[in-house]
Amino acid sequence: MTDELFSLRMVLATKLGEDRDLFRQAASALPVPIEFEGADGFAATAACIAAGSDLVYLDKSLPPAELAQIVAAARTSPARPFTVTLAARNGDAPPFVTDARAAKPDDLPQARRLIERSIRVRLSSRALIVDDSSTMRSIVRKLLTATRFPLEISEADEGFAALKRVGEADIDLVFLDYNMPGFSGIETLAEIKRVKRRVDVVIMTSVEDESLPGRAREYGAAFLKKPFYPADIDAVLCRFYGLRALNPRRA
Repeated sequence: MTDELFSLRMVLATKLGEDRDLFRQAASALPVPIEFEGADGFAATAACIAAGSDLVYLDKSLPPAELAQIVAAARTSPARPFTVTLAARNGDAPPFVTDARAAKPDDLPQARRLIERSIRVRLSSRALIVDDSSTMRSIVRKLLTATRFPLEISEADEGFAALKRVGEADIDLVFLDYNMPGFSGIETLAEIKRVKRRVDVVIMTSVEDESLPGRAREYGAAFLKKPFYPADIDAVLCRFYGLRALNPRRA
């Protein structure tokens, strides 16, 4: 992951002063310079967005109508900040669509972890697509390019080339086809994790094998069944960034 972002502007929209204080403390404890603003309603949040916010957290303590207005302001802003709904753990999704959802932190360590993960959505990550089909590589590239996440995308057409690329470059995320000639996807996954354990991997396949998702998870990898769609990519990338897709069924 590149470190081109040297500072970040963040706003928390909430009626609760204690939550604003919690996020302010967490933001000040991180090494990345963060300009934090707490806003208690639509007007204050919209002003922060207009000034150029990078991240907007929305707490459900605000009325749904105000939250919907904030989301609309973020979508039409030239800077297009990344929006995150804060919700109770295992709570229902709100009736408006933000870029992602996160569990609302209860204490300072949780708030710090949330902000630390969220910062990554504004940093460019390096993604590698590995598939022996150039058509499939093109499809995956198109899906990744269309997401809200900044990605530097490269490609490899088989497992050995992928391992060479992972060994030489700071790859953050690998989209790896399972059914490749020579070195299979699972074999490539095992070697990637041996060389660089912290690289995240997503196994892709059209093969009907009920055991494959479990085998992928044994190596800490995610799983996508072909054909997959933009919402599936959103869900995978949200997990990569420590968030959750707000609505996995959206197009």
